[in-house]
Amino acid sequence: MPASATRIRVVVIGAGFGGIGLGIKLKLAGRNDFLILEKSDCVGGVWRENRYPGAACDVPSHLYSFSFEPRADWPDKFGKQADILDYLTHCARKHSLEPHIRFGAEVSEARWDEASCHWIVQTSGGEVYEAQALITATGQLNRPYIPSLSGLQNFAGAAFHSAEWRQDYDFSGQRVAVIGTGASAIQFIPAIAPLVSKLIVFQRSAPYVLPKPDKQYSQWQRDMFARHAGLLRLSRLLTYIRHEMRAFAFVTWRAAMNIKKWSFRRFLRRSIKDDKLREGLTPDYRMGCKRILLSNDFYPAMARENVELVTQAIVDVRPDAIVTSDGVERKIDCIVYGTGFAATEFLVPIKITGTRGQDLHRSWQGGAKAHLGMTVSGFPNFFMLYGPNTNLAHNSIVYMIEHQIRYVMACLDRLNRDEIRSLEIKRDVQERYNVKLQRRLQKAMWSKGCKSWYLTADGTNTANWPGYSLEFTLRTRAPKWDEYVVG
Repeated sequence: MPASATRIRVVVIGAGFGGIGLGIKLKLAGRNDFLILEKSDCVGGVWRENRYPGAACDVPSHLYSFSFEPRADWPDKFGKQADILDYLTHCARKHSLEPHIRFGAEVSEARWDEASCHWIVQTSGGEVYEAQALITATGQLNRPYIPSLSGLQNFAGAAFHSAEWRQDYDFSGQRVAVIGTGASAIQFIPAIAPLVSKLIVFQRSAPYVLPKPDKQYSQWQRDMFARHAGLLRLSRLLTYIRHEMRAFAFVTWRAAMNIKKWSFRRFLRRSIKDDKLREGLTPDYRMGCKRILLSNDFYPAMARENVELVTQAIVDVRPDAIVTSDGVERKIDCIVYGTGFAATEFLVPIKITGTRGQDLHRSWQGGAKAHLGMTVSGFPNFFMLYGPNTNLAHNSIVYMIEHQIRYVMACLDRLNRDEIRSLEIKRDVQERYNVKLQRRLQKAMWSKGCKSWYLTADGTNTANWPGYSLEFTLRTRAPKWDEYVVG
């Protein structure tokens, strides 16, 4: 055990929704023996990183926030990036989490010490922490993905990912290439299209896009939510129910997705008058296979005269141009990647070592797996928030995180209350759970018909929960202690 290690009961990695939510619950329970290690210089997670123009959420604000820390004065029905970041900053300050957060502390390694039954956590800056429990709250969308393109290293202009936006870059009059048309791209394309001389959008597969039912809340509405907490709770409940009903098409009756598909076709037909462009923006895969996107301004932006849609594959990147499979060379000054994240590479690049020296990433070579997305056999006192197979395609991830926090808090209370040394999920429990989970996922919308960030290279879905979020709530109501090895 390093003599210089800082000893603490609980170490949390990440200060996004998961880390902040858990920190609040620990404080409310009178538990001050924890630290949150955050690699950046402020809280926020993906809402700190994704500062591109137009960044916003596609889940209504009243639901995309903590039930135990409601906000009455959201400016918009769907929160914008700056407002969500302000909300998380407010949460951290209100509950005095700042003394518990170490900023600029990027975790490089965590090792289970079997002699002491503690985790030894090390940062890239050399700090060492010794903790009884380790909780990761790094999320699934925290590592930008850059595609491997021939000649990319030769490009002489500016090039950056949407999650690493160049705030100092002047788009005025530039010829800009956007690679990708995912959730981020459909937000920043409308924002930069009016600024550039030419915008060339390289699309591998078209997204399904539906209208976004957004609106600004008037001052009297915000005042009503502030004065009557019951109205805010009712708004959250009704929003939850509406979104939960969407799972019916994903989980119960796939044919119900045809209603959404009809809405998409009508929206596309009304938005795009040019037949060729409309054909290029029409997906060639089953609706629901990838995340369905919401936008009111993406299609109008794509119809602008200075915007070109390219569906041919990129074969070469030159110092000032991109060449596609049809042999056409298009001159450009800048590349913006809207290519998403390495979502299936959980907890990379942190090296995590459990009992008997087993490496977590080596044990996950066939795809990340855990029990209820939170605990892993061979890694005692180790918990994940927004871990494998806890993502949703129909509802709020913040709702899911809250129930994971409740489960983890129960485990931490057991470790603290009963003075036991370790809790470890049994291997056979984890294996049975994941066999059933993958069997259900094979029948779900997301596992066949397209490639998406939900799937690993071999087609294993390591991202999504296969059912209704209410089912997850019931399954995680309380730990079943007979499923654990107690040390």
